[in-house]
Amino acid sequence: MVVRKTSKLRALLNAKTFLHMPGVYDALAAKLTEHAGFEAVYCGGYVTGGSRAVTEPLLTMTEQITLASDAAAAVDIPMIVDAGAGFGEPLHTMRTVREFIRAGIAGVHIEDQIFPKRAHYHTYQVHETTPEEFGDKIRYACKERDEQDPDFVIIARSDSCREFGLDVAAERVNRGADAGADLGLLFPRTPEETERAPRVCKVPLLYVMSRGNRDGRPIFSRKDLQDMGYAGIIESQLMMLVSVDAQQRALKELRDTGNHSLLTHEQEVRIRKDIEDRIDLEKYYEIERQTVEAR
Repeated sequence: MVVRKTSKLRALLNAKTFLHMPGVYDALAAKLTEHAGFEAVYCGGYVTGGSRAVTEPLLTMTEQITLASDAAAAVDIPMIVDAGAGFGEPLHTMRTVREFIRAGIAGVHIEDQIFPKRAHYHTYQVHETTPEEFGDKIRYACKERDEQDPDFVIIARSDSCREFGLDVAAERVNRGADAGADLGLLFPRTPEETERAPRVCKVPLLYVMSRGNRDGRPIFSRKDLQDMGYAGIIESQLMMLVSVDAQQRALKELRDTGNHSLLTHEQEVRIRKDIEDRIDLEKYYEIERQTVEAR
C-alpha cells in the first residue's frame, strides 16, 4: 500500500522526530537529500526565486508548485514548501492549499506578509497584514486542509519579530494555532528570543537557519535547537550557497586558464557515477537490455 507523503510527515511529527530539512530547488538535490538520510526536505521561496533568476516576491503560485512538485515526486520522503503569503486573500489561500495537496506536497507555511510581496522583504523590512487578516487566512487554509487531506500540515509563519519583537510574533503564531495550524515559524533576533520562543508559542516551532543573513540572526547547532524545544530546522539557503560558490570558483578558473582544478579526475568520475546512481540510470539500462537493446 502506498503511504501518502502527508501521512508520512504527520507520522514523523507525531513521533516527535526532529526534522532537519535542507532547502532544495531541483529534483536531483531532493534525491541527494534523501540519500543522505534526511527524513524530510524543504523547498523555499528564496531558492526558487534565485533559481529562476528573479526573486521570491515575483514568483507565482504555479512557478513555486511546479518546481516543488518536480522535486517532491523524485523522492519518497515528504516535502514542506514555502507558500508565501498564500498568494492572496483567504479565498486564494484555500486554492493554494488545494493545489499544493494535489501536487504531492506534505505541508506548507503561510506568512503574515502582504500580497503581492515586495522585493524590500529581502532587506528585512516587514510589510504585514493585520493580525485579524492573518488569522482568517490560516483559518481558511486549515478548513481546506480538513476537507482535502487532514494529514496535510499547515505552518503559521510570522515575520513580525524582525521589527516588533518576539511577543508580537508569538501572538500571531498563537492566533494561527487557534485557527488550526499544526506548527509555527518566526524569526528570533537574538539567542535569548530564540530560547524563549518555544515556551511562549502554543504549537511546536521550526527554526529557519538563515545562513548568510545580514541582519544578525543567530546560527545554532542542531543539538542547541533540539535542547531549546524546537521541532525542526529549515536550512533555507545552504544547498544554493554551496552550489553557487563551487560553480563560481570553477567558472572563474575555467575562464582564466582554460581548465579547472576544483576536482581531481578521480573525484569527477566518482561524482558522475553518484549522479547516475541517484537518477537510477542502471535500472534504465536493464529495461533497455531486456527490450530495445535485445532486438
